[in-house]
Amino acid sequence: MTVLVTGGCGFIGSNFVRYILNVHPDYSVVNLDKLTYAGNIENLKDVAEDARYHFIKGDICDLQTVESAVREFGVDVLVNFAAETHVDRSIMGSAAFVETNVVGTNVLLEAAMGHKIHRFIQVSTDEVYGSLGTSGRFTEMTPVHPNSPYAASKAAADLLALAYYHTHAAPIIITRCSNNYGPYQFPEKLIPLMIVNALDGKSLPVYGDGLNVRDWLHVRDHCAAIDVVLHEGRVGEIYNIGGNNEWKNIDIVRLLLKKLNKPESLITFVKDRPGHDRRYAIDASKIMRELKWRPAVTFEEGTSETIDWYLSHESWWRRIISGEYQEYYRKMYAQR
Repeated sequence: MTVLVTGGCGFIGSNFVRYILNVHPDYSVVNLDKLTYAGNIENLKDVAEDARYHFIKGDICDLQTVESAVREFGVDVLVNFAAETHVDRSIMGSAAFVETNVVGTNVLLEAAMGHKIHRFIQVSTDEVYGSLGTSGRFTEMTPVHPNSPYAASKAAADLLALAYYHTHAAPIIITRCSNNYGPYQFPEKLIPLMIVNALDGKSLPVYGDGLNVRDWLHVRDHCAAIDVVLHEGRVGEIYNIGGNNEWKNIDIVRLLLKKLNKPESLITFVKDRPGHDRRYAIDASKIMRELKWRPAVTFEEGTSETIDWYLSHESWWRRIISGEYQEYYRKMYAQR
């Protein structure tokens, strides 16, 4: 099987590329990535020479590029990770989110239809559901009610995918996951930001009162879930993927400081994000019941492993913070 992974140089995408190559030795992976600020070619340095791995620098909004990749490599299935994802950036400017997340998904759907791709996995987020109160969980039947430009763009992409399924019988499956963490996560996200700031003795900015609640899932468990959905999921369905692991933001920050042996005096409460959703929680019983998937990494184990990874990959995150990582691939592609 040949799998086209879009956005494969990002956090979750790069972990998925590596996962597929490790778990399915007879599969090939084509990685199409635009290499925006969140796409780092170094994330897949360890598989770059694998004959089963192929990288294409390209934009999912460019139909010609997408169709060329599908034809050249004989793509069987497509897994779409390519997206603008940072909520704060979407609040400052939503145009890039609409372009990539909505227009880009539409281009991929057109290419998938035109070339009769067997499966199209649209990787989405629990943020499309909006905000929960103090009880209850999101199910696949929960109406979408996005509260940020990012979430709205992802909800629009999901609805487009479902429309292609109902109108054209496109082989669409949508996955909606809770907050991911683990290796190669861009250090503007909560867990890596807190780790690298603590290591440098910098303040740890916490929005509002820090009591916003999220469900956390290790990226390796997320990759395993997408893999099982890809092979055994039912076309036209939505599958929620969650860790059954709710934490208040402030409690996560305190946990990380404790593991790093750093003082809580580093915590600084800052003005809350506009429209900040109070709580997300995923009901993942459908994928557990139908596809027999369950998260395997405990939060205790996963956070310790993640801290160890950032400690042992200091040069990786320092190049990101300095911007040096972008200079590397800008120079590389300028020579081609």
